[in-house]
Amino acid sequence: MNSSRQIKFGALISYFAIAFNIAAGLIYTPWMITKIGQGNYGLYTIATSLITLFIIDFGMSAAVSRFLSIYNAKGEQKKANDFMGIVYKMYLVVDVAITVALVIAYFFIDKIYVNLTADEITVLKSLYIIVAVYNVISFPFITLNGVLNAYEKFVQLKICDLFYKVSIIIMVVIALLCGAGVEALVIANALGGLFTIAIKFVVIRRSTPLRANLKYFDKSVLNDIFGFSIWTTVSSLAQRLIFNITPTIIAAFSATGSIGTAVFGLASTIEGYVYTFSSAINGMFMPRISRIVVSGKKDEELTPLMIKIGRLQIMIVGIITVGFIALGKSFIVDIWHKADFTESYICAVLLILPSLFYLPLQIANTTLIVENKVKLQAFVFVGMGIINIAFSIPLSKYYGAIGASLAIFIAYSVRNVLMILIYDSVGKRRLNMKKFFKETYLKLMPQLILSCVIGWLAVRYNPVSNVYLNFIINGIVLVGTYLLIMILCGFNDYEKSLFMSVVQKLKQGKLR
Repeated sequence: MNSSRQIKFGALISYFAIAFNIAAGLIYTPWMITKIGQGNYGLYTIATSLITLFIIDFGMSAAVSRFLSIYNAKGEQKKANDFMGIVYKMYLVVDVAITVALVIAYFFIDKIYVNLTADEITVLKSLYIIVAVYNVISFPFITLNGVLNAYEKFVQLKICDLFYKVSIIIMVVIALLCGAGVEALVIANALGGLFTIAIKFVVIRRSTPLRANLKYFDKSVLNDIFGFSIWTTVSSLAQRLIFNITPTIIAAFSATGSIGTAVFGLASTIEGYVYTFSSAINGMFMPRISRIVVSGKKDEELTPLMIKIGRLQIMIVGIITVGFIALGKSFIVDIWHKADFTESYICAVLLILPSLFYLPLQIANTTLIVENKVKLQAFVFVGMGIINIAFSIPLSKYYGAIGASLAIFIAYSVRNVLMILIYDSVGKRRLNMKKFFKETYLKLMPQLILSCVIGWLAVRYNPVSNVYLNFIINGIVLVGTYLLIMILCGFNDYEKSLFMSVVQKLKQGKLR
């Protein structure tokens, strides 16, 4: 299967997996929280977020995607094999360091989360142990996604990801129905993750020429990896100062404790859906961008690609953002989680809004990675992390999860502005940002605003009293209006032909 078909089918599987995950989550998540309790769900959120603070790959996963894509673009398979031999040895060294850090952190849990009860601390420690063991085992295999992306095995990768999501839900449902507690969540995640790792490993062995040369060592290659990864490491560490540390800040400084983390956890889950859906195809373009960069081609290919993908992502993020602003409160309060999670709506809006002005720029971000222009990005992310902590501690103390979400909104907004400036300056050789904004946001924002206004009016003046029927009608009006507006005055010729092609194939009962 060629690159274009891999991207096409990989994207379809990705969106199907995401749709399944969202649909399952809408039914599964509230049921799961009911079974384990809101407080235990908060403890689960704390445990997973605390562990991920220590799971740092020091930019090596990004290095794998970048270097393998470039080696493949140049046809240098031996260098790819040698490179992966060094990478795996580096991962093992880092894994040992992570293990030590996790063991030390375990003995400080009761001192960090002073607002939790003794029983909550006991549960948290047991969850921590399970999550920690799984992450230590799985850490060296983080590279597998990068390998599959670099060799453009997108279909296989997305099928594996779908299997992971389905297997977890099935195992958790069975476990909870059999009377298991919150530990079932982390055990299911661990088992599903290990099964998926095994499948990916087999796929790589059977469908790629990559054979890591574990005997190889070259200091110059090591220096190249460090030269790239040091700044991606800084970026990664800075990002940990956002979502991963926020539940800990809420638990440590807010009087809401585990309940506050549960409120934020639900909001971050919703934000995660938005991010996952809109960025499903981003990683698929690194090999193509690498080929463009290696060939020396400039604006004539990269800018049109960025505009084409950026417009599609604005439309995807736009309908989700508009839909959630208009319908999210009624959905969470009246249908999904009732009044216990009313604040999650406000939190989710604050988390989602900045995505509309960042996610459509991921082609530009990938270009910076391929060209190893990540130093300035690292500084921006550090500033973002510092801003988040500086605001989240006082805001979460007085306003709980909403305050923490507002801090993230501020930090993300600053990041967006600074990254746009970097794309415009550092990427000027290849990226025409002025043209990008003219063809994307300038032409699509009026349609998004109009759709949001119509959606708000539909919610406000819908006379139907039944909450379920009311929500369905509002959703149909919003989506129908959005599509109509986009078809009439949003879609360009390519998007109209793409939309009609999909419609025709759906009518024929096949989507090839």
